[in-house]
Amino acid sequence: MTSVDSRTAERDSGVAALDSRLTALDSRMAELARAPELAPYHDEPAQMPSAAPGKVGQLRLRFAHRGDRTVLADLYRQAPLLVQRALYWDEAMPEMACVFVLTTSGGVLQGDRLRIDLALEAGARAHVTTQSATKIQEMDANYAAQIQDIVLADDAYLEYLPEPIIPYRNSRFITHTRITLPESATALYAEIQLPGRKYHRDGEIFQYQLFSSTVTGARPAGPDLFVEKFVIEPDRFAVDRPGVMDRFHVFATVLLLTAPDKAERVLEQTPSTWDSTTPLAAGANRLPNQAGLIFRVLGMETEPVRAVVRQFCAQARQAAVGRATPPMFRWR
Repeated sequence: MTSVDSRTAERDSGVAALDSRLTALDSRMAELARAPELAPYHDEPAQMPSAAPGKVGQLRLRFAHRGDRTVLADLYRQAPLLVQRALYWDEAMPEMACVFVLTTSGGVLQGDRLRIDLALEAGARAHVTTQSATKIQEMDANYAAQIQDIVLADDAYLEYLPEPIIPYRNSRFITHTRITLPESATALYAEIQLPGRKYHRDGEIFQYQLFSSTVTGARPAGPDLFVEKFVIEPDRFAVDRPGVMDRFHVFATVLLLTAPDKAERVLEQTPSTWDSTTPLAAGANRLPNQAGLIFRVLGMETEPVRAVVRQFCAQARQAAVGRATPPMFRWR
């Protein structure tokens, strides 16, 4: 085969692989689109149709243990999602690959369809975060959707700790995350949700139209361990009422999926707290089927909530891999 034929075959193979990935994405997105809470939002934007070129973001990351560190062994990216390379900034775990997920569009826009596939091979250790808060931009048609598939192999360790989510006025966003891991692996997964642009002009406290989040935990060869879903529709059901958010504005959820003995050690170190001066409330509980722990935090401002989330994650890291957590960078 000539070099030209070889390049043509390689190109055709790449195109076929891309077509396969897009088909899989469309299938999952089609399933997600049938969620009942999306029924009012299937109109198309006047500017650019949903899932048009530039609005289907895909990211595939595979981490592997090589020698004395974890490397980013496979990377596929399609705008508006972007990852450049793995870094090694964690002084307490210098072997851990650290990755920033970037967006080229300045936020999540109406009609966006995003997919992130994240895999850790046996013994790999990775920290994945975002370069800034996830801004779900104001919308006047359709919605934005995100699918995340996270798969860990034996003894893998993942910290998936993105910056907070800020849903702008009239935004509609649905996200579905599936985490599959054996009992020997550990995954830390966090979502910190803000009420909107709290200090923007006259404020945007709970003025978005829809925020829907589903997280599923599963074993590689077994049934689902748990499914957690919450749907927030402030126009239909007031969020600032007793039993929901009441006077609080910031809502954080951290999932620690790990072996039962490690989860119990963390639970013993995590008493429920209530600080009426901040104000702030936090507490942890066990997940079903010995999957691990769920940790909730309610607060008025972002930084106190982030601090409590970070403390919990530090305890989880110590229990899971016996390592400390270095001080947070001042610029973070």
